Amino acid sequence: MEEPKDTSSTAPPEPVGGVKHIFAAAKYSIGGLAVLAKETAFKLEIVSALILYALFVLAGASTLHYVVLTGLVLLVLSAEAFNTAIELIVDEISPQRSEFARKTKDLGSFAVACLQLATGIYAAYVLGSAWLG
Repeated sequence: MEEPKDTSSTAPPEPVGGVKHIFAAAKYSIGGLAVLAKETAFKLEIVSALILYALFVLAGASTLHYVVLTGLVLLVLSAEAFNTAIELIVDEISPQRSEFARKTKDLGSFAVACLQLATGIYAAYVLGSAWLG
């Protein structure tokens, strides 16, 4: 006789294929976005991106500039998602303060900061070229 399947919330989801997989992946992505949307850093990055897009409009940036900016913004948001995931994992496995937890979180933060810096340098180049000649 076949044993009943574990349907507790800790059981991993059943793998699905085809079109169902696409919908399942979209559901997980939306769930991740919901987690990220609660993070202050994510909210600040969205506001910063909107400000940059507005400045690009004022500067008359080209389509290519918008495409590159969009790619950089998506990279920043992706890094923020990874950083948040790392922080959640570290908080779960090392709830007390530890050198391991500090270093791990610092590295994740550094990755985000590098991409933010790259985005800022690019925006400064585009805006400087438009406004300063």
